[in-house]
Order: sequence, then C-alpha cells, then structure tokens
Amino acid sequence: MKIAIMGAMPEEIAPLLEKVGDYRLTEYAGNKYYEATYAGHDLVIAYSKIGKVFSTLTATTMLQKFGAELLLFSGVAGAINPKLKIGNLIAATKLCQHDLDITAFGHPYGYVPEGKQFVEADTGLIAKAKDVAKEMDLELMEGIIATGDQFVADPVRNKWIGDTFNADALEMEGASVACVCDAMGVPFFILRAISDAADMDASFSFDEFLESSAIESANFIIKMVEKLGN
Repeated sequence: MKIAIMGAMPEEIAPLLEKVGDYRLTEYAGNKYYEATYAGHDLVIAYSKIGKVFSTLTATTMLQKFGAELLLFSGVAGAINPKLKIGNLIAATKLCQHDLDITAFGHPYGYVPEGKQFVEADTGLIAKAKDVAKEMDLELMEGIIATGDQFVADPVRNKWIGDTFNADALEMEGASVACVCDAMGVPFFILRAISDAADMDASFSFDEFLESSAIESANFIIKMVEKLGN
C-alpha cells in the first residue's frame, strides 16, 4: 500500500524520517517529498508548511502525483477541551474550518454551498488507532478538530470556536487535508498531540513543547503504519 504521511512543520516529520532511515528525495511544486519503504508499505512523507493553502497543495500532490491510497497526518494542536493537557493525543472524528464565514448569506459558520460544515475521518483508521493506543498503553481521545489560518492565542476566540463547533482542539491544516481526501475518496486519519492551550500563554507553550509533542504524535503514526501491515 502507498501511504502518505503529512505534517505541517519540519519538526513534525523529522522523527518519522529518523524512523524510516533511508529515503529518496523528490522536489516538486516548491516542496520536498521523501519516499521510503517501511513495514512492507511504500511511504511518501512531507511537511506542507503552515496553513490551509499549503496543506491543500501538499495533500493533493501526495495523492495525485505520488499515488497515495491512504493519508495519515501527524502534528500538534492547541487544546480547547479542558480535559486535554500538553502531550495528550487526540484523533479527529471530524473536522471543520473555524475561520470560514459566509453567515451573511444564511449559512452556518464553516460551511460553503456544495461543501460540508464537517468532514468525517475514516472510522476504520480510528479503530486501528484505538488498537495502537491500547498496545502502547496510551490514552487516545477522540473529538472534533477545528482548523483555521490563525494561531489562536486568545481565550475568547478559543471559547467561541469550542462553543460554535463543539470542537475539542484547534490547528491550521487538518480540515483542508480532510477536504482533499474526502473529495478524492481517500481514507484519512488526523492525529494531533497537544502543544498548548490556545490561550494567552500559547506562543510560549508551543515553542517549549513543539518538539516533544511532535515526537509523541510521530511515534504513534509509525505504530499505525506497522499495524496496517498486519
């Protein structure tokens, strides 16, 4: 199986590249793609750069140019749900765009005509993730992840996103990747490790815990790849 593994930043894929060892580099459309073989699967690994536009471009490239049949996303997120603490893992059950607003035309936040307010992740991959969490003796929370082209460090905005979308965490790429995979009929799984609380201390927390949270998420994704080989 050809599996795409995405992150948004170099720190989010560095642990993955270390795990797979040898890889072949391809540069395309202003980005770098790393192809490798691991656990009997062909992998293409890339970080998109931050935000919905770049993540859309990268996800589309991985599916169209590299022929990925399944996409796994590994990265970090800010917490909305107070049960989520730094280092905790959350798997997206569905994703939305919290900064998409055409409510002036009578539509709910996050919705565009002929689109969806929420895109649901693959239930089979979520079930696989639960098995991996059990084997690794880790707690894996499931919930709604909200995506937007904003680094949220405002508790008022944090609460609004939580209340409006019933969201548990927020980040800057997941929903756009979900839209691409959904449109192309490719199963996807979005995993995030919590790096901050999306509040006034978010920027400090993010810098401090980015690397450790990214490693936590990447280790889990690698175990999922191994599980998919069974």
